Amino acid sequence: MAAKTPKTKMYKWEGKNRQGAPMSGVMSGQDAALVKAHLRKQGINPTKVRRKGIELFSAGKKIKPMDIAIFTRQMSTMMKAGVPLLQSFEIISEGLDNPNMRKLVDTIKNDVAGGNSFAASLRKHPQHFDDLYCNLVESGEQSGALETLLDRVATYKEKTEALKAKIKKAMNYPIAVVVVAVIVTAILLIKVVPQFQEVFANFGAELPAFTLFVIGISEYVQSSGWVIVLGLIAAGFIFRYAHRKSEKFRDNLDRLLLKSPVIGNIIYQSSVARFGRTLATTFAAGVPLVDALDSVAGATGNVVFKNAVMKIKSDVSSGMQLNFSMRSTGVFPSMVLQMTSIGEESGALDDMLEKVALHYETEVDNAVDGLTALMEPIIMSVLGVLVGGLIIAMYLPIFQLGAVV
Repeated sequence: MAAKTPKTKMYKWEGKNRQGAPMSGVMSGQDAALVKAHLRKQGINPTKVRRKGIELFSAGKKIKPMDIAIFTRQMSTMMKAGVPLLQSFEIISEGLDNPNMRKLVDTIKNDVAGGNSFAASLRKHPQHFDDLYCNLVESGEQSGALETLLDRVATYKEKTEALKAKIKKAMNYPIAVVVVAVIVTAILLIKVVPQFQEVFANFGAELPAFTLFVIGISEYVQSSGWVIVLGLIAAGFIFRYAHRKSEKFRDNLDRLLLKSPVIGNIIYQSSVARFGRTLATTFAAGVPLVDALDSVAGATGNVVFKNAVMKIKSDVSSGMQLNFSMRSTGVFPSMVLQMTSIGEESGALDDMLEKVALHYETEVDNAVDGLTALMEPIIMSVLGVLVGGLIIAMYLPIFQLGAVV
């Protein structure tokens, strides 16, 4: 049984060089004594070495998928430069600001140092490294081309996370519009309308129907506003719970989003892009097509495409050509079918799928930019109608009074 590798920690140090000039910095080491010894070898006389504390706001910082993408790119760069695997872990760990990510990298390094393979160490953390990631790393280790596979995985992760960010941007923008409109309207109904209502009470005349309608809404919001707020919070919790626990609910939501205007087209194009990117990456890494389709099904991000890919896997397993099986699903656009057919005929399927992914990633980027530009005047229009309507409703009795006078 391999001996357990001591964990490294981060230390802040202060000292003086041979000329007596003060110096300071941060260094990793197993303990303070070893850090001091290393500093003395560098000609620095350490005066203070202490364990680096965990920053308040970074202590609970979660590990995001983009952190994994950056880690993969750094590992690829280190391996290409000829840096040994364990030393690559140490160098990357020292440069990480997120303590949780640093702990993850150190844990993987200790596992590898203890005799496990890189892929086996990654499989112990499925919440951060999925089967596709681990399988590609394992293929790289077995073929002796780990740096090449890490480069492909890094590119895949970067492109995938960039695509996810664009989708979130497209979906968050309309939500932001609704939230802003609700907040502004609520402030006007709760704070502004009651002030006018007190003035109108002294008029002694019948108010216009539109004004009475707005006053009625204001009174309802003031008396039952907490019910509305609690209802919205409860609806949010129910939605989140159902989305997490019910596969049927998630599947129906995926189908609904795919059919929704504007957003549906962006989600469709992003799913096609993910299909092309994932299949190109796995196929180029030497993963058999049938096995690669398993990873592709989970990476498309939509149940409609997932079911289509599983059908394609069944057809390909029975000897059908990939492009013909894709055509029979009725899900993929003609350009993708043609590019796949050309790739199969020419023996350059991974290159053709790469081009498909690049094309649809660009389409998603353009669609999101277009949606953002479209939403800006819509925001102004919605807010203008709400705020303007409330103001008109409040001033309408005053205008009518002036006309009578």
